[in-house]
Amino acid sequence: MNAIERLIRPRSIAVIGASADPGKTSGRPVAYLKKHGFGGAIYPVNPKVGEIGGLRCYADVASLPDVPDVGLVLLGAERAHVAVRELSERGTAAAIVLASGYTETGAEGAARQTQLMQAAGSMRLLGPNTIGLVNLTDNIVLSASGALAMDHFPAGSIGLVSQSGGILGAVLSRAAARGVGLSKLVSTSNEADLELADIIDFLADDSATRVIALYIEAIRNPARFRAAVLKARRAGKPIVAFKIGRSEAGAKAAVSHTGALAGSDRMYDAFFRQLGVIRARTFEDLLDIPAALSAGRKLSGRRVAILTSTGGAGTILSDSLGIAGFATPAPDADSAAQLRALQSGSHAMLDRNPIDVTLAGLQPDLLRAAIHILLASPSYDALAVIAGSSAVGSPALLADAIHDCLPLSDKPVIAYVSPYAPDVVSVLTQRGVPAYTSAESCARALDGLLKAGMPGQVEISGSMETLVDISDFPVGTLDEAQAKALFARFGVPVVTEKIVATAGEAEQAARDLGSKVVLKILSREIAHKSDVGGVAVNLTAETIGERLAVMAEEVAPKAGKRPERFLVQEMISGGVEIILGMHRDSLGTAILLGMGGIAAELFQDTTLRLLPPEGGLTLTEAGAMARELVTWPLLDGFRGRPRCDVEALAAAIVAFSRMVAQLGERLSEAEINPVFVLPAGQGVKAADGLVVLDAST
Repeated sequence: MNAIERLIRPRSIAVIGASADPGKTSGRPVAYLKKHGFGGAIYPVNPKVGEIGGLRCYADVASLPDVPDVGLVLLGAERAHVAVRELSERGTAAAIVLASGYTETGAEGAARQTQLMQAAGSMRLLGPNTIGLVNLTDNIVLSASGALAMDHFPAGSIGLVSQSGGILGAVLSRAAARGVGLSKLVSTSNEADLELADIIDFLADDSATRVIALYIEAIRNPARFRAAVLKARRAGKPIVAFKIGRSEAGAKAAVSHTGALAGSDRMYDAFFRQLGVIRARTFEDLLDIPAALSAGRKLSGRRVAILTSTGGAGTILSDSLGIAGFATPAPDADSAAQLRALQSGSHAMLDRNPIDVTLAGLQPDLLRAAIHILLASPSYDALAVIAGSSAVGSPALLADAIHDCLPLSDKPVIAYVSPYAPDVVSVLTQRGVPAYTSAESCARALDGLLKAGMPGQVEISGSMETLVDISDFPVGTLDEAQAKALFARFGVPVVTEKIVATAGEAEQAARDLGSKVVLKILSREIAHKSDVGGVAVNLTAETIGERLAVMAEEVAPKAGKRPERFLVQEMISGGVEIILGMHRDSLGTAILLGMGGIAAELFQDTTLRLLPPEGGLTLTEAGAMARELVTWPLLDGFRGRPRCDVEALAAAIVAFSRMVAQLGERLSEAEINPVFVLPAGQGVKAADGLVVLDAST
């Protein structure tokens, strides 16, 4: 057994600071362990007491007759490190420190946490500031929380890891009320040592755990989290994560649009999507979705049969499923005929969806027959059974009828309990039928089942290929011409342009470029040229000289200086404007793609991909990014428009991502806005760009 396994499945436990009064917080752990039948050795440690709960109490850790697997430390922050050091010196595998007053309180607390870790040495540590853990599989409660003072824990196959201690009790109480079984609950809290990834890694190997649920405040080590999630996915264990902080903007102040368009929460969205982690959008989802997944059934499509004994509830559920993107088609002709034959001459609506057996009452044989037909029907991928008021008096009749039919098919079966009837929900769930009290929860549960069957994108990775020399580029914010030269060096096509200083040079440049041109100020100090009137379009050789003079006069008071250099560039028309940027935060570096132009932040139509550990994106992944945009139809030939050169766009995304990957931390910001995606076969052209380079380290 490794240290984490000994922590979660200990054979012996020392409770440091135990009280003889089970009513006190420090008296609960021993009482909990005895109450739930822990079969190993329990060593209470308290120099002032001789016996606790019929167990001999020891004066200190050194007096223990054996080395405990786990030390549960109930002392305050000012003394906990002493007990931790004593446990470590005895060779204890792991300690749980419940006390608060560490990094969550500021600099002084951070110093105490450092002291705690030094005292732990090689011993593993859960916490501090944790509620502890509950191993429901083996009836082991390692906590002092009053929220865990219940007579029976519903054991099952959902493992929960939370960075908030109080959430363990909240989820456990809700699960118990609904009949949802859990396997292990672990609060990592401050994560001075053991963190989310360590427990996910353990649960990936835990035979009692089928689904992993996570309550996340922040992922401190994305690389380790990524590795643990991939291990769990390889083991066939879906992961559902509820990440708090969605309302925070999280975007750093930046000169590019990309920071505002990405934001930390959108980075988490991308991170989870690439890893195949199902994101819970509400706290209720953190239990609702795992409850559906724990049944072990896979959803292969979006067609749902609704079997109801109450018409109104059937309509509500059908509407919620439709909003969530599910279909509720009528039965095929053969299935409809079989359903009609169940109640010949009745007024029950058995050949449409919802399949309404309102007038039939609660007849188990009829329900079994209808369920059998619907599960066998090729028209449906899942079945939702509605429990109406008639189920309240005899919930077991409905639950048994559904349960008896489960072996007939591997399609998901869920229940929507329309009246307020917690007992019905519990009975159904315990019979293997995930049950919900709202139609919206049913829809989200089915959506979670669908996402669980989708592959993650994390295995796709690009190649760095040949390193590109950029030693001739300056440090700091590059001007537009320099930025586009950098993009071009990595293989991103850019517009043709010339740098000028006078009206005469601008006129000659316009003649050389031909047709219509664009005039821009060129400055390393002014990032957003349009904001100061520094861009003019549709100019010709005859009009550009005068416009340059006027632009110089207009920009000077707004920018604080008169522009000395200008860009004359070919004017692109007939393409779709796209923004391509990069964003970096604690999770890693992401490539952003979206609808571009001056209204990029207004449209907010973007998608993100985190770069793999090494190298850029691939053409496959770049193409997938483009198809995720709401405005993808504009690229794909919407309403007779010519299809855009999406292959060239994908190649540009890959080239840009290779640049971002190679430059790493030296690249502070990079953005192309817009990239013009021209009609098929005509390629793409970067028409504007921004780059901020830091010094090499």
